[in-house]
Order: sequence, then structure tokens, then C-alpha cells
Amino acid sequence: MAAQRISTRQRLVHAALELFAVQGVTETTTKQIAELADVNEVTIFRQFGNKHGLLLAVIEEAGIFTNLGQNLVQQASQASSIYQALKEYATTCLQALEGIPEVVRSVVGESGQYPSQNREALGQGFTQANRYVAEYFATVIKTGQLQTHLPAEKLASLLNGMLLGYAVIEFTSEFHELWQNREDFLENLVTLFLHGAVSQAPQSPIVSVEKVADLPAALVHSILQRAKKLGLQDYALMYVLFGAGLSAAEVVRLERSHYVKDTHQQLLQITQEHIRQVPLNQWIMGKRYGSYQRNPLTQWLKSRKDRQSALFLNENGDPLSETDLQKKWLALTADLLTPEGQPPTIEQAQQTWCVDMLIRGIDLQNLSILTACDTAKLQRYVHRAKEKAALEQANSLDQKI
Repeated sequence: MAAQRISTRQRLVHAALELFAVQGVTETTTKQIAELADVNEVTIFRQFGNKHGLLLAVIEEAGIFTNLGQNLVQQASQASSIYQALKEYATTCLQALEGIPEVVRSVVGESGQYPSQNREALGQGFTQANRYVAEYFATVIKTGQLQTHLPAEKLASLLNGMLLGYAVIEFTSEFHELWQNREDFLENLVTLFLHGAVSQAPQSPIVSVEKVADLPAALVHSILQRAKKLGLQDYALMYVLFGAGLSAAEVVRLERSHYVKDTHQQLLQITQEHIRQVPLNQWIMGKRYGSYQRNPLTQWLKSRKDRQSALFLNENGDPLSETDLQKKWLALTADLLTPEGQPPTIEQAQQTWCVDMLIRGIDLQNLSILTACDTAKLQRYVHRAKEKAALEQANSLDQKI
């Protein structure tokens, strides 16, 4: 009987999470949850009291926050810097929240309707999740011998508050101009914490926030070749990431009508936030990938039989999300490492494009126009391009001798 009760409870929690994530708490009825879980509706009231009690169980038992925190503690020893630790945590957290936007909207919008005991339990759930994050930061701070102006738990609380605030704004308002995209928000958030809450211990080398982690040509070509073997869309996705210098957020918002080409060029129209056109290069890191008329993207579009307007789709035929794109990236780059011994991140594709364009001769002002970044932020790419050019010249002189 105990096993049966546990099984029923789990079915209800999973059914509720599935429905909450799709249509929100308000629009989901206990009858719908009971039908999906294949139990009697009265079972919900007997085990959880009401729908809000079930929502609390979803948050606690489905591991939305706890699993994230536990995984972070395990990964803490692998972070090479506080910058990486902050960036990786913030990125992972936002990806988790983006997977359940309707749940976030409902929790925020309906919290005033919850009984006091449910609100108290919900607060305890957030507190427990915050402890995992604090433990993560404490490990990174200790490993990196960092000095902080705030305890790890306060650092985690403030960061989580800002991340949740970002999610609430993104999920409830599409027409703000508070930040360019998720990457812009993350960069500024991490910079704020690094300069305001964390400093390097005197005996340790200074962590540079401005470091550019572009990828070597051989690694870029390996990723593209892997994508080619997986299918037309994966190949086209990596071609756009490495050939246009766009962020993941910009790539998933592209539609078919945003792709423009002729015999002399191909362009992508960015219609969100900073409206602009960007080139889609046929040459990537010294290697040519097709022509303006025939390349990985044209081949993908030619194969399409659907009527979706989105340029890229997920496995269900719906527009690709950032979470879907991140999963594809992780699958494509599994067991690959950068020269620093770290798994390549999707953000490094854009950094690689910027450095490559500067090496090929584009001036800073034009790069600023194409990326919608001010020239001050692009100075780190200029430094990296000069660094690579210096290394190349030194190697060339060595070969001549």
C-alpha cells in the first residue's frame, strides 16, 4: 500500500508540473491533473489539501531548485575562476527558469492567493535552494583564495533575486529595453558582482573579466564536421553560429524571411532589440563552407516541408528555444576541450567570430555596427586579435630561420 501511495503522489506531482509548465497554475484545474495522473480528483485534496499545496510539492519534489543546487556543488571544484563560476551558475539558472515560464508567471502572479502555511513552505523551499548556491560559491571562493565583501549566502541571495527578477520581466514583458538580450544581462550582472562583491586575494593572480576565450580553428572545424554528420539542421545551426557572430538568443529568434541572399552576399536580418543586418560568411576560420547560393543553410531550407516561419525547429517541429540550442551544443561538443582544458561554451562561437573578423581586417567601428556593441566593449577583442597576430608573426619568423 505504501508503494502505491508513493507512486500515486509521484504521478500527481509529475502531471501537475507538466500542466503548470504548459498552461500555468491558474488555467490548470485539479480535474485536469487527476485525469493526466490517472487518479481520482479527491486524491489531490486528500494528499495536498488544494492546488497550491500541490504546487508546493511540485517545487519541492520535482527538484526544480534542489537538483540545480546539488549539481552546482558537484561542479564547484571544476570552475577555473569566480567569473566562470558566476557566469555558469547564472546561465544554468536562467535556462532552468526558461524551461518553465508559465510556472514562474503563476507563482509570481498568484502568490497572494496562497494560504499562509503554503507561502511559508514556499519561502523555506527558496531558502534551501539558496543554501546550495551559497555552498557552491563558498567552495569557489575558497578554492580561488578570493576576498568577498559579503558572505557567500548573501552573495547567493542577491544573485538569485536578480536572476528571478530577470525571469519575471522577460516572461511578463516583451517590449522593454532594460538589456539587449540574455547575454548582455549576464555579462553586466557578473561584472557588477565581480567589482562590487568580490576581489582577488593579494597572493593570487588577478582574474581578468575582459579575457576573450575564442576557439582555435581546428576545434571550430571539428564542431562543424560533427554537426554535418548529425543532419542538415545541426549543420546549418553551427554554420550560422560561427559564420554570423550572433548570440544564441538572436539565433533562435531568426525566421525564414530574415535570410536574404543573392549571388554576391547573404545576410541575416535581426529584428529584435538592436535592429540590423549581419553578414553570413561563407569563409569560417580559413575554410570555405559552400557558396552564397549553396551552403549548409540553403540546404537546410531546401529540405524543409513544414510551414513554420522559424528558421530553426526543435524535435517537435516547434520554433527552437535557447534551451533546445544549448542541448544541441552540448551534444555536439561532448568530450571536446578548449586549449585551456575546458568544454567549449556556446558563447565562445560569437567571441571567435569577432576575433576572426578583426584579424581579417574589419575596423572596430564596423564591427561595432554589426554586433550592436559599443567600441569600448570590443576593445578586448582587439587585444586578442593583436595577440594572435603577434603569435602568428613570431611563428612565421621562426620558420624562416
